[in-house]
Amino acid sequence: MSSLTEYLDLALAARADLLDETHTSAYRLFNGFLEGVPTLCLDIYAQTALIQDYSNEGNPDSGSEVQGWILENLPWVNCILLKARERHTTSQARGRLLFGSRPADRVEENDVWYAIDLLMNRDASFYLDTRNLRAWTKSKLAGKTILNTFAYTGSLGVAALAGGAARVIQMDRNNRYLSLARQSCELNGLLSTNSDYLPQDFFTAVGQMKHHQQTFDCVFLDPPFFASTSKGRVDLETGSTRLINKVRPLINHDGWLVAINNALFVSGKEYLASLQALCSDGYMVIEEFIPVPPDFCGYPQTRHGLPPCDPTPFNHSTKIAVLRIRRKNSTNPIKLD
Repeated sequence: MSSLTEYLDLALAARADLLDETHTSAYRLFNGFLEGVPTLCLDIYAQTALIQDYSNEGNPDSGSEVQGWILENLPWVNCILLKARERHTTSQARGRLLFGSRPADRVEENDVWYAIDLLMNRDASFYLDTRNLRAWTKSKLAGKTILNTFAYTGSLGVAALAGGAARVIQMDRNNRYLSLARQSCELNGLLSTNSDYLPQDFFTAVGQMKHHQQTFDCVFLDPPFFASTSKGRVDLETGSTRLINKVRPLINHDGWLVAINNALFVSGKEYLASLQALCSDGYMVIEEFIPVPPDFCGYPQTRHGLPPCDPTPFNHSTKIAVLRIRRKNSTNPIKLD
């Protein structure tokens, strides 16, 4: 069995092309779930290294060992944070400083800046597994109107605006998260107004939009794995098709619905079958799958073992499908690119 540092050495070598000279980008440097240490992940956000410990009890030795490895192998890192993801105290889950004084507050990806707050939440406020989707968004949605549901800190909406989208509405219940979306727009000189940010419950907002017959060229549906409010419930293991049907009426003819299911124990085959069942009415077509970047999945030479549930035909448990929508009152066929 290899040591932790040997696993990290192998992971770093596989990701050599991701180490940019300016150290402004963000990527997963080590995915222990698939690369040999199931309780540990190491992410890079500009010049900040984020250690994520998923063990139930927390291992103080692992944090210091990884810190030593970082300082030896990544001398440009000026801040190291440790998040104990499975601990019950909020402060431990949000993270504590191991080295340095000021975590990075922005990252650059595909010529777009994104504001981040690495200590705001249990996660890092910017999802690394949807990098390819942000690239798709920037390249595909010029001149389009966008609704980003469950927007969180709004990176998909910011990517759309950076690519020339006509308008983007960012929807999330938590206005604090949306404040980072505003900051990202400011960093890039992108125009947005207060009405473009909707701090509202998904079920309430979607219902109001249907009532007012408001429609969009593209809707992003990236809900949390599970959430429940007085207005409705989100459960990606059993209820993803219900959420898709909720937003389908909001999409213009020949528009897109980008549906993401990150439920670890929903197989790719199972999710695909649910999408195919929805397509059977002829008003929706599966256009493409967006893969998760290899640094997040692990590489052939670094991977050990298998995920708990086979994601095939997707390449990760974050299953991203681009769906093309046909309106029932339209006689025109769907135009696939």
